[in-house]
Amino acid sequence: MKRIGVLTSGGDAPGMNAAIRAVVRQAAMLGLEVIGVRRGYAGLIQGEFLPLGPRDVANILQRGGTVLLTARSQAFMTQEGREKAYQKLTEAGIEGLVAIGGDGTFRGAMRLIEEFRIPVVGVPGTIDNDLYGTDYTIGFDTAVNTALEAIDRIRDTAASHERVFLIEVMGRNAGFIALDVGLAGGAEVIAVPEVPVDPKSVAEGLLESQRRGKTSSIVVVAEGAYPGGAEGLLRAIRSYAEVEARVTVLGHIQRGGSPTAKDRILASRLGAMAVEALSGGTSGVMVGEVEGEVELTPLKDAVERKKDINRALLDLARVLSI
Repeated sequence: MKRIGVLTSGGDAPGMNAAIRAVVRQAAMLGLEVIGVRRGYAGLIQGEFLPLGPRDVANILQRGGTVLLTARSQAFMTQEGREKAYQKLTEAGIEGLVAIGGDGTFRGAMRLIEEFRIPVVGVPGTIDNDLYGTDYTIGFDTAVNTALEAIDRIRDTAASHERVFLIEVMGRNAGFIALDVGLAGGAEVIAVPEVPVDPKSVAEGLLESQRRGKTSSIVVVAEGAYPGGAEGLLRAIRSYAEVEARVTVLGHIQRGGSPTAKDRILASRLGAMAVEALSGGTSGVMVGEVEGEVELTPLKDAVERKKDINRALLDLARVLSI
C-alpha cells in the first residue's frame, strides 16, 4: 500500500482535525501518501481530492469542525453513487481509506468493503458517544464541557428567578451527554432514552424538591428521551403539576469550539493507530480506546451492538440530587 485517503463524514465533532493531522503525519512516517477527501462521501463521488503532507495539517490541532468539510450524501446510498465513488478512488490510486465519523460513516465504509473490497478503517468521531467498542468517541468530552458551561450559567438564572429549567442536550437516541452533564452539573433530574421517562414521577420529584426547600431545579433532557424533547416533557409535567419552568435547547453549540485536551489526545492516538492498522493489511474495523488501551472492533459490531449507559452513575445522580 502506497497511497491512502482520509475523509470526515456525518456530523462534525471537535477533535476531527486532530485525527486528520495524526493520520497524515503517521502515514508520512510510514512512507505513505495521503489524499484528503473533501465533503465526505459526497466529495468521494465527485472526486474532490487534495494531497496532504505534514505541513498541510499544521496549526489545525486546536480547531473545531473539520478542515476537510463534511456532508451527508443521498447519492452514496445508491449503487450507482457507490460505483462512481469506487471509480474515483481507483483513478486516484487510493488503495485504502480512513473514515472518521459515526455510525452512518461506518455503514458507508462497510458498503465499500463489501461491494468493492476497498480496505477501510474507521475512527469514531461523534459527540454522541454511541459507538460500541470505545469508551469515548472523539468530540464527546468537548461537547460535555460545552454543555456543562451553559448549564452552569443557566443555573444562575434559575436560582435568581426561582424557576425550573429543562435543558435539552444532543445525543440522538443515546443519553451519554445528558448523563455526564447532568451529574457534573448537579441536575435534579436526568432524562435519557435508555430509561423510560415518567412525567408524573418527574413532576412529583420537582414538587418534593420544593418542599425540601429548593427554590430552583435543573432538568437535563437528552433529545431522544421523550417525544417532543424538553418541550414535550414540560407539557407532560404540567399535566400533573403547575411549575414555573423554562426550556433551553442547547443544540449545535455542543458541536463547535476548540477540542479539549482529552479529545485532542484521543483523536491523535486513534488517527495514528488507524493508519498503522490499514498499512498492516487490516480492514473493516474501528479503532477505539477501552480502559486506556487501543482496541480494534469490527465495524458491524461498532454500529449494531448496543453500548450500555452507566446506570450506576444514573443512580448516583439521583442520590446526590436531594
